[in-house]
Amino acid sequence: MDVREFDSPTKNTWCPGCGNFSILTAAKHVMAELVKSGDVKPEQIVISSGIGCHGKISDYIKVNSFYCLHGRVVPSLMGIKVANQRLKVIGFAGDGDAYDEGISHLIHAARRNLDITIIVHNNQVFALTTSQVTPTTPIGFKTKSAPKGSFEAPLNPLHLMLACGATFVARGFTGDMQHLRALILQAARHRGFAFIDVLQHCPSFNPTLQKFKPKVYDINKEGHNVQDFAAAWERAKEWNDRIPIGLFYCVEKEIYEKQLMGGRVLADEKPLSSVRDVLKKFM
Repeated sequence: MDVREFDSPTKNTWCPGCGNFSILTAAKHVMAELVKSGDVKPEQIVISSGIGCHGKISDYIKVNSFYCLHGRVVPSLMGIKVANQRLKVIGFAGDGDAYDEGISHLIHAARRNLDITIIVHNNQVFALTTSQVTPTTPIGFKTKSAPKGSFEAPLNPLHLMLACGATFVARGFTGDMQHLRALILQAARHRGFAFIDVLQHCPSFNPTLQKFKPKVYDINKEGHNVQDFAAAWERAKEWNDRIPIGLFYCVEKEIYEKQLMGGRVLADEKPLSSVRDVLKKFM
């Protein structure tokens, strides 16, 4: 399938040089590959995004999509996936969207092993509202909400997801789009909760591309065992001199919707005709 079939006619309004372009391009290539290989049909792909610069990605990919309130990407996708397990469900969220307003949803989706893919656009700043502190903002970084510099220790998203039982934990980097594309494809094909924290360049409020590029390295090229939880935890501690990217942890475990629904698919069932019929089920 030609990747251009996922192009949207909507005008792109991201800032020139934004890391979102790399995530957008990588995601569209992955969707084309999933269709070409017979994993899904185009109409079976559903994406969702929240509030923030990242959120516009729902306008820029021609698939079924759902815009959410701030931090509510995960529960929306949960409802979609539980209703129809045949859908390939991919969520896009920002670091503020996912790790601030939406952190409780992220935690419970990980521990339940809901069969969805979550891609977090992590630029370490609230960029849409022109620079405020997020949970991943580094200490000392000056923003409009912290003019003297942030004094809060930043959250480690990889540790959070490992601790919550996520079965696929990875980190990508918008400065290496080919690597990111391969990582998203792995995540999309994983049966279970797949999480990717993507280090993203923000040219307007946090230009990190040149700072991160010399430091990042692919842990999977260094013989990292993705089934070793302790090794994944230790790798996730690295940050200052070397920044690891790649697949940190991957295991198989029964998915939430299989345990909840068995073989039942709500989308195939005859819809109830009225609110009265719905209420009868609870009487």
